[in-house]
Amino acid sequence: MRLEDITPSSSLTGLEPTAVATVVAVVPIADGAVQVIYKTPDGTLKDRLLGRADEDNIAVATQERPWSFDGDGEAFKLTVEAKRIDLAFLFDPMMAVHTSNVDPLPHQITAVYESMLPRQPLRYLLADDPGAGKTIMAGLYIRELLMRADARRVLIVAPGSLVEQWRDELFEKFGLEFRIFSKELELSSPSGNPFEDHDHLIVRLDQMSRNEESQEKLCLACWDLVVFDEAHKLSAHFFGKEMKRTKRFNFAEKLGQHTRHLLLMTATPHNGKEEDFQLFLSLLDSDRFYGKFRDGVHKVDASDLMRRMVKEELVKFDGTPLFPERRAYTVNYTLSDIEAALYESVTQYVQTEMGKADQLDGRRKGSVGFALTALQRRLACESACNNDPLLA
Repeated sequence: MRLEDITPSSSLTGLEPTAVATVVAVVPIADGAVQVIYKTPDGTLKDRLLGRADEDNIAVATQERPWSFDGDGEAFKLTVEAKRIDLAFLFDPMMAVHTSNVDPLPHQITAVYESMLPRQPLRYLLADDPGAGKTIMAGLYIRELLMRADARRVLIVAPGSLVEQWRDELFEKFGLEFRIFSKELELSSPSGNPFEDHDHLIVRLDQMSRNEESQEKLCLACWDLVVFDEAHKLSAHFFGKEMKRTKRFNFAEKLGQHTRHLLLMTATPHNGKEEDFQLFLSLLDSDRFYGKFRDGVHKVDASDLMRRMVKEELVKFDGTPLFPERRAYTVNYTLSDIEAALYESVTQYVQTEMGKADQLDGRRKGSVGFALTALQRRLACESACNNDPLLA
């Protein structure tokens, strides 16, 4: 466009990098040079000196439709479907159940959708009996948070023997891809902190609790959700007035301060000591469970922080028990002459060797005594199985 063709009220492109400008006035400066005063779309007045070299970049703005119908129909269909899935939780309150490769049981659904999801933020202890499927509950909860955009960064802390099982189940049942932290993953990290590079990670409990440097890096990368499996390992104890903390407990306490949601899972939350149980619950609420438990003064009411269902309470959708009823009874049997003689010989051996074990000191004494007791018990069990085919 020639400089002589620029007139007031014309709309031009090229005066601003990404916007159309409206010319207010044109002031000739010299042959082949003009000063253009213009207004940007937001109403700001600006001016610019133009020369012959700028003519190739200046053009009259042409009005076009803001959209057209010449796009890729298949790509548009995929985009709409992706957005529909993204918003599906608004219309399906149990979207994670219907998009996962699991058939959850009633107690698993109530745990996720009645006990856990309504809590914002979540600080919770899931303490159902073994076999209740706590991994499935955690997977459903993680998937729901991700679909609702309530969580992006998720960390699983599990014993070393269970990390591969966690990774496989989360991928096969819920389509969630988690990486297991290792030295190789740390060395290949472009930033030097693999915990910031990956949003979905599984770490080994003992590996992290013994490494202060890794703990610092882990806490620097804040998390939306942290899940501790086998959480009873996060123990602390009172000896008199002094509290003894394990490295696992210190690690969980530190990490709990750098996450929004915290989920502890264990089938054995209570070791029989109320003061230890209160220390354990302080990982969820340090203010409420602060200090040493005192009988007659403190009450540990954790009904709002935990859920505990035993096997007898777990049922299927038709109301039938999930696990068969457990019945304990004594089976009487008669030893043959040969078995009776063997049992008497072993009993005599145990009594003699136990007397020797009493003369030992320390840990060795307990180990020998336990081995001798187990030997006699094993012999009795073998005799019972041989006499009763139902026990074999």
